[in-house]
Amino acid sequence: MPARRNSTPKPPSHRAREPREEANPDRARPVQPGVATKTDRSSQESGVAFSHALDFVAFVSRALPLTGVLDGLPERAARVLKADVVSVYLLEGHGDGLVLRGNVGFGRSAQGTIRLKVGEGITGLAVERGVPLTFTAAPVHDRFRRFDQLDEDRYPVFLAVPVVGPDRRPLGALVAQRKSGAFSAEEIVTATMLTAPIALAVRNAALLDELRDKPQRKTGGGTRKVTLPGRPIVSGRGLGGVSALRRPAKDRKMDPRPEDAKLIDAAFDTVEKALRALELKAVSQNLVGATSFFASYGLIASDGRLKERALELIAEGKSAAEALSTVAREVTRAATGIVGHPFLEERARDIEDLCDAILMLAAPDARAEIPKGAILLGEQVSVFDLLVTQRSMPSGVALTQPASARSEVILQLMGVPAISEVGGAFRWASPGDVALLDADHGFFIINPSRAEISRLRAWRKSSGERREELSLPESAVLEMQGMLADDV
Repeated sequence: MPARRNSTPKPPSHRAREPREEANPDRARPVQPGVATKTDRSSQESGVAFSHALDFVAFVSRALPLTGVLDGLPERAARVLKADVVSVYLLEGHGDGLVLRGNVGFGRSAQGTIRLKVGEGITGLAVERGVPLTFTAAPVHDRFRRFDQLDEDRYPVFLAVPVVGPDRRPLGALVAQRKSGAFSAEEIVTATMLTAPIALAVRNAALLDELRDKPQRKTGGGTRKVTLPGRPIVSGRGLGGVSALRRPAKDRKMDPRPEDAKLIDAAFDTVEKALRALELKAVSQNLVGATSFFASYGLIASDGRLKERALELIAEGKSAAEALSTVAREVTRAATGIVGHPFLEERARDIEDLCDAILMLAAPDARAEIPKGAILLGEQVSVFDLLVTQRSMPSGVALTQPASARSEVILQLMGVPAISEVGGAFRWASPGDVALLDADHGFFIINPSRAEISRLRAWRKSSGERREELSLPESAVLEMQGMLADDV
């Protein structure tokens, strides 16, 4: 009888039951040293993306003023969206203009200077339609608005998402750009969600005229916060009391003093030295081509006829103030007598400006003195402000009008934060109000919040801000005073 075979079944082959790799991707398996698998790379990318998202959430969860949002949001949004450039455009004024106020990728010089109308360019079109727009080759699109200083051809992949308020009315736009790779539907949704903190900050700042209540007070010292947009001229930030630009009174009544002639003579010399120093400063800042007006001022200051006429009037018994005011009036009268001669009219204004400076040095007018560290407010600045106003070490300058070519040069030489085109500044601000001037983004903030002031202090500490002072006029005045002391 044949032996019975063992009926116990053999275990199935291990090779036959081994699952395929795709069926169990989480199962530990040996890998070659130093070689990252597809799963590992995906996990790492997810971890980085999650980290960037948490960083963004942590940033916007804080109570931030608008300037704080503009400082930090673009960089964090760029990480979340994997973009090379992120820009924040804000709707301002009457709601028909968009201004780039925050950016990473293009540099600070783009902030406050790049401007669009609603409906202009891809960004303006997105705001007008109220929907996101994206293109993989934006520079060749017929609605693309080119700014040569940005060189946007480097980043052709373009996404513009409107920023809207709770009523879905437009407040601005978030724009992301990168070199390659179209923005996915998920990224467009993410970008739309990233606009929420921008909308909140803009609503609180009330940049649009319609979002502001009418001013109720007529004098300074109020506590109502108002944010007015402008165009940056000299970057930086400053905090101080609002003070209008001032000039000495032309009708001052002063008794003649024995030292008036000596003061006038010394003041002319002081101004002449100061103008030469300013020309050297302009050369060091490569502003020579735009400073031709200094030559005119230098000729006026060195023209002995003006000084001789002023000294002649003093000898007749007039005070220093009366003598210089008379000289300025005589020159102006002579220039206006020749109708249609722009050169003589401009020269008359320059002489009047120079006489005001000489007058303030020889016979200071307390009513024309500027408080130290003030935020100056005016339509334009002149050489008078370089020679006299600068001595008060202002914290910043805000102009209500577009800055003239001469004003831009003077502001550069003053070396303080400055912006122009601050519409409604005289309507909202009064002498005595505290103001924060943000010339990095282009804002004039009246009665800033504690958060904004703290943000300014943190910015100064992190940036190591050190402002160069134009001290020559002050030192020249001290020299003049020393000359007088030696002769007394």
